Amino acid sequence: MLLLSSMDFNNENSKRIILENLPKDIKECRILYFVNENFTRENLEKRAYRDRLKKCGFAKKNIFVFDYDNPEDFDYPDIDLIFIGGGNTFATLNKIRASGADKIISDYVINKGVTYIGSSAGAHIASSNIEHIKNFDEIPKGFSDFNGLNFFDGILICHFSQEREKYALEAEKEGKYKVYRISDDDCLVL
Repeated sequence: MLLLSSMDFNNENSKRIILENLPKDIKECRILYFVNENFTRENLEKRAYRDRLKKCGFAKKNIFVFDYDNPEDFDYPDIDLIFIGGGNTFATLNKIRASGADKIISDYVINKGVTYIGSSAGAHIASSNIEHIKNFDEIPKGFSDFNGLNFFDGILICHFSQEREKYALEAEKEGKYKVYRISDDDCLVL
């Protein structure tokens, strides 16, 4: 299952929809968090990333944060949820790919049926393609692979508003992908 939003737990409506679609009670869910491109060892050691999810209702013992600095130490069995939040879509996907986490995430979601929660950048990353995000996020130097993780057939316009309608219409006119619009108040369940 995919739970895709613009604001994840930071918006009451999207939070409600996410909570209603968890595979079990939030206190029981084991969640693996892939932090955005701003991942730091200091925040990992201070447990800042875990604290963010603890505030949402997850039990401390069930929160795991992927360590991009030491991906070879990866050992998170029995995960119920994968979570990727907001940030720069291209830079976050670049960080995920560089660490090999894209293969880990795909294995969990596709082969093990783990629920994927993506917010803004994390939602875009789950899609077929992210090239249209160049209208909103800066592309890091050397970034050229615009394929997403391809968990569904389509692309997203997160933080959808009237100002972003022209980008949605352009993508629809191009006809390569189904286009989903997600306002800050929405959560798409696939």
